[in-house]
Amino acid sequence: MSFSDTIFGKVPDDWTVKKVGEIFELRQGLQISKKKRLCTLQDGYIPLLKITDLPTKIFSEFVTDIKQNYIANKEDIVYTRTGNVGLVYTDVEGCIHNNCFKIIFDNNEFYKYYIYYYLKNEKMNKLSNSIASGSVQKDLPHSTFNMVEIGYPKIEEQKAIANILSTLDEKIETNNQINKTLEEMAQTIFKQWFVDFEFPNEDGEPYKSSGGEMVESELGMIPKGWEVGKLDDIAIITMGQSPKGSSYNEDSDGVVFYQGRTDFTDRFPEKRLYTTEPKRIAQKGNILMSVRAPVGDVNIANEECCIGRGLCSLQSKNNMNSYLLYTILKLKEKFNIFNGEGTVFGSINQKDLKGIKIIKPTDEISKKFDDTISYLDKQYSVLDKESRNLKNTRDILLPKLMSGEIRVPLK
Repeated sequence: MSFSDTIFGKVPDDWTVKKVGEIFELRQGLQISKKKRLCTLQDGYIPLLKITDLPTKIFSEFVTDIKQNYIANKEDIVYTRTGNVGLVYTDVEGCIHNNCFKIIFDNNEFYKYYIYYYLKNEKMNKLSNSIASGSVQKDLPHSTFNMVEIGYPKIEEQKAIANILSTLDEKIETNNQINKTLEEMAQTIFKQWFVDFEFPNEDGEPYKSSGGEMVESELGMIPKGWEVGKLDDIAIITMGQSPKGSSYNEDSDGVVFYQGRTDFTDRFPEKRLYTTEPKRIAQKGNILMSVRAPVGDVNIANEECCIGRGLCSLQSKNNMNSYLLYTILKLKEKFNIFNGEGTVFGSINQKDLKGIKIIKPTDEISKKFDDTISYLDKQYSVLDKESRNLKNTRDILLPKLMSGEIRVPLK
């Protein structure tokens, strides 16, 4: 097989090469003032698709009265153009933020999911970043990106390539859905035990509805033997501190570094940056929580890491990590109060975080909950690890398929 050179690399001679501007349109999103955004969803409002929220698909701001041209539907492709340039998303709905492109193409010569995976190729990501301008905040201009060359086979082979990659993604998505169910189960049990007070009594019956004694407290009626305390009573809280910017790298040199929630996923953060001069360390299993808007987003450290000023770490004082995790998740409404404070961005300081009031059950009940839920959390971790391995396989195959190094036999 012979190959031809392109700006993107070598491609087989029987593939066609065209420039991005000849294949699809890049529609830049809107710059919307903070005054026109809401932090809670209301009727008539749609999510604002910002770079910081796209990885988790948990959107923190919402807008209304947007022209259809700037709205992405689930089948559309969204491509980040500033800051963290070259990230690709689909299956999201909302208003395209100014820091993203909406990819628009209407050409029978191309299969949409082939283009989607082509853009996800690490080589394309590096190329996009290399041609982005700006020393502080990277910006990928339309005119420059439109000149990038893409090599592609006939549509039948495009579909075959996309099918291989999408099969892996579907298994990953299945694992994600199972994990979502596991977390919903855990949160439901937490609510039954610690909000509705229907934890099992000595006879295995629901406490409150079986006549369990309740007493008054500053947070309302609580089971007898329970008390009101502070978050500081059950968690060791460490606020992040950012290292020097000159110590950051993407070459696995030093300690994994998370500045804020940018690298959060559903539960475990994605490694992207490292630092050779770590300041504040979180241990494996510690809860990582954003302390800057939006305050209260949570992930779990799956290895020792350095945390920046956008995060804090929380460690259970009595080795009941599952109980602490769901306690923090249930405090989300309280954390939302801090999202409206501050001159520009909402935030929470260590004193306020430590002082947040919580209802403290007996050690026996919290331990029983932790023993029950930790099994679900372990299952979650197993599936998440499998998904990460599948992603690694996909990411190894992707550039080889997109360059024609590996060809897919057609029927």
